Amino acid sequence: MLKKNQTAPEFSAKNQDNEVFKLASFKGNKHVVLYFYPKDDTPGCTIEANDFTRLANEFSALDAVVIGVSKDSCASHTDFIAKFGLQLDLLADESGELCASYDVWQEKEKNGVKKMAILRSTFVINKDGTLVEALYGVNHEGHAQAILEIIQQL
Repeated sequence: MLKKNQTAPEFSAKNQDNEVFKLASFKGNKHVVLYFYPKDDTPGCTIEANDFTRLANEFSALDAVVIGVSKDSCASHTDFIAKFGLQLDLLADESGELCASYDVWQEKEKNGVKKMAILRSTFVINKDGTLVEALYGVNHEGHAQAILEIIQQL
């Protein structure tokens, strides 16, 4: 698992508009909130995305960009954004490479069945590219507000 104060793993992935996002492009001018979630348009993931959208202007005012990541396709992300009026970019990690580099692709057990899935996790990366927070297994309830409070301290 990644830890605070280490350099954030570099990434390059396509967003909902098929535009390539690279962590390096934010270095020096934006803090990055990179959050991983299991699946588009599911209850907890929708709450989390809506909460980040509700606070989008506050994040922006603090030079922070919020980026969500799941293994869903760009088309799925486009539909999810349109359905809920989301104001954030969602990266499609269909290969699982980005999930693996942030160590969020983990075995989960539900009702006695084990399977691999994304562990809901959030990483706060400062303008220097250093991990300020590496939070694994987060609860979506109130999470966006808690992350905003971390950004306010930077």
